[in-house]
Amino acid sequence: MRALRIGSTEVSDTSPAYVIAEIGHNHGGDLAAAKELFISAAESGASAVKLQKRDNQGLFTREMLEKPYGGRNSYGATYGEHRQALEFGEGEYRELAALAAELGIDFFTTAFDEASLDFIVRLGLPAVKIASGDLTNSPLLEAAGKTGLPIIVSSGGANLSDVVTAVSVLDGVGASFALLQCTATYPAQPEQLNLRVIDTYRRLFPHVVIGYSGHDILPVVPIAAYTLGARVVERHFTLDKGAPGSDHHFSQTPAELKAMVEDLATVRVALGSSVKQQLPAEAPALAKMSKTLVVRGNHQAGTIVDRSMLVAKTSGRPGIRPAALGEVVGSCLARDVEDEHVLRFSDLVDATA
Repeated sequence: MRALRIGSTEVSDTSPAYVIAEIGHNHGGDLAAAKELFISAAESGASAVKLQKRDNQGLFTREMLEKPYGGRNSYGATYGEHRQALEFGEGEYRELAALAAELGIDFFTTAFDEASLDFIVRLGLPAVKIASGDLTNSPLLEAAGKTGLPIIVSSGGANLSDVVTAVSVLDGVGASFALLQCTATYPAQPEQLNLRVIDTYRRLFPHVVIGYSGHDILPVVPIAAYTLGARVVERHFTLDKGAPGSDHHFSQTPAELKAMVEDLATVRVALGSSVKQQLPAEAPALAKMSKTLVVRGNHQAGTIVDRSMLVAKTSGRPGIRPAALGEVVGSCLARDVEDEHVLRFSDLVDATA
């Protein structure tokens, strides 16, 4: 059975959705804002909150760091200043980890480089996320797998061959991981989502928990993803869709996240069993709606039953269902019956007896 344990939670085909509130850099570099987001996500029913961790000096080229970066969503004059303004260090992470523990919610982060991966291990976070952009970064995948931490991998922008290679790398180091269908557009449009890929992943990787990382703004999509077999659901999370920053506009508010969590719980219950069977709770309705074979006219014992003697009617009484008509025609009445008698098998004998 495919399963992934994150902290004290086991995620599997039979489990509820493991819902990740992706805060990313929606905190704007403000620890107090991050704490408020953690609290709101927990109150909304999320399973986990997630940030993003980068070692900016090691991750970006000098040219990239020095590139001018203006505009409403900028937190610095250059891209390097912008990225550094959004980066939390060990002190902030430890405060947030303590808050998450108090709230009873998992907390982990995306590692964009091996230095950040070492940071996650040092802090003792319960899992690590690998972003879509690093699906083809086999050295980072291998390093993440060797930590022994559960890994959640997004697959936005990938071809299937990229995904197969990534799974092979993670399997090669014995990693425990989930694979998330994702579309790397912001926000993603319905025709770009390709949720059927979830089924493809489930067929190709029967040992892997499959999930959905959504950049869409459609409330029905996570429900559809869960129905198709996604058991990890990640959505970006904000307190204000209009706040400065590139991710707020396609993020969920607390009310939207809460509604999604409730809907996912409802659809899990509604999916129920794959065995089709009559439920005890259906009996009253069936008693009112189901039809039975009713005799047309008065007939004496010994009469051979033919089709013209019978009609299907709703009687509210137990009797022979119309599906058994072939068993009834040709048999012999064991007793006198009157018009609209609800026929039972006890009224019949074998005509050849």
